[in-house]
Amino acid sequence: MDRIGKWNVARRYEKRSLLIAVNCVAALSIFFFGYDQGVMGGVNTNWNYAETMGFGHWDGEIVVVDRSLLQGGIVAVYYLPGTLFGSFLGGWFGDKFGRIHTIFLASIWAIVGAILQCSAQNSNWMFCARVLNGIGTGILNAITPVWATETAEHTSRDSSFIWRFPIAFQIAPLILLAAVVYLMPESPRWLIKVGREEEGRYILGRLRGEGGLDEGKAEAEFQDIRNNVELERKTAKQSSYFAMFFGIGAGKLHTARRVQLVVWLQILQEWIGIAGITIYGPVIFTIAGISASDRLWVSGVNDITYMLSTLLCVFTLDRIGRRWTLYWGSIGQGICMFAAGGLAKATQEATGQHQKNVGGAATFFVFLFTAIFGATWLTVPWLYPAEIFPLEVRARGNAWGVVGWSIGNGWTVLLLPTMFEKMGERSLYVFGGVNVLTIFTTWAFYPETNQRTLEEMNLVFAADSWFNWEAEKNYAILKEQNPELVQAAQRGNSVIDPETGKARQGSLSVVPARNLSLDAKAMDGNGTSDEFEEKRG
Repeated sequence: MDRIGKWNVARRYEKRSLLIAVNCVAALSIFFFGYDQGVMGGVNTNWNYAETMGFGHWDGEIVVVDRSLLQGGIVAVYYLPGTLFGSFLGGWFGDKFGRIHTIFLASIWAIVGAILQCSAQNSNWMFCARVLNGIGTGILNAITPVWATETAEHTSRDSSFIWRFPIAFQIAPLILLAAVVYLMPESPRWLIKVGREEEGRYILGRLRGEGGLDEGKAEAEFQDIRNNVELERKTAKQSSYFAMFFGIGAGKLHTARRVQLVVWLQILQEWIGIAGITIYGPVIFTIAGISASDRLWVSGVNDITYMLSTLLCVFTLDRIGRRWTLYWGSIGQGICMFAAGGLAKATQEATGQHQKNVGGAATFFVFLFTAIFGATWLTVPWLYPAEIFPLEVRARGNAWGVVGWSIGNGWTVLLLPTMFEKMGERSLYVFGGVNVLTIFTTWAFYPETNQRTLEEMNLVFAADSWFNWEAEKNYAILKEQNPELVQAAQRGNSVIDPETGKARQGSLSVVPARNLSLDAKAMDGNGTSDEFEEKRG
């Protein structure tokens, strides 16, 4: 307890106030990497930047790209190898040294990278700066969602100046992030995992509350975490990225399956069309018939729409769940991409006022796509990895999600200049087709995490089958066999006796008298699995 400083906000705030403080600091990190990703869309159209980097020239009206591979490469190295390497580093560092230390390290690292970017004098300089900045972003991306998820409750979770200033502006939130992060509480789950249980229990009590209707809530969650830590260590022996990827020593935790799910979810997030619209939005508006003088302000309005649409997700995500959020996002985005592609083609064949009308309709569907993405697919692929991995390797697990994001981004931004050059508006049809694909992949392979504790997810992924319906069937059995693992999820089932105010007998046991198991066919302490099924019947 002495290691939690007097200046730590957990000493002063609790419950909702403390969660708001944590989320505000996490938002600084999210703002940084979201801003950095989006700012390159505007920077790429600046003539001084294009000429300084050597990939294009100004023809009097627009930037003409002479070396599209160089243009895409400058953007792509931020992800490959930048955020890709940073994610592995952040996952390892976060599991070993804690979430708070890792966020601080990443902030300082990214500040250095941003300074080098905004002062770049040529493409080689920019390549190096983008890689360094990407590493810092990868570390932040790997650890910030984990920290935010582990603290949340399961029911809530000159021409030269024109391009240099937007890149430099990202330094401001990074400085603020580095300055305030040590005022925040460490993840209670990480503290419990590394044996600092008294500190972890205290933080949980401050986050969940201890009196009134909240009595017993923190204790139930504390016991769930302790029991799951013990079960994870008994069930699986794994810690390296190599072991996680191939499932070596994973046992019934099926970590390799979780790795594949989060990697592909992030890759699909980029290929549904947002990478193209965010980074090369002005090119899409050109296809839609928007004049050169109007492209930048139209892109700016689109970015504002994107930002505002994310607020919708705040009200819907925990109400309809992760799967239905992805479903309606995929359907809406697919319609928008096919409509925008068809209208962009019609714009090129129209003339006069009719061309402006059709071009305006195409632009509307691009705006609508961005709004739907912000309310759906923007959030879930980042939240999902932080929710499904075992505590023992949670930061490393979230890092695999950043790996998928890095691959998806690096792949798309490298190909997009050539893709738009060769395919034009037909590129939008590719994005529309990927949206259709995601409907089926979500339905078949991605279990729901909404309204489930982080500890329950080990039960959800204990099934040997990849298919979601088999996972849910197996989960229902294991939940009844192992009530000690889901105490916090049982509303009204406190581990504190309301009559005496004391912990109920057995509630402080790290390993209950009956052995816990993630195997639905294992002995449950009272009989075989067949006998268990008879009891359920």
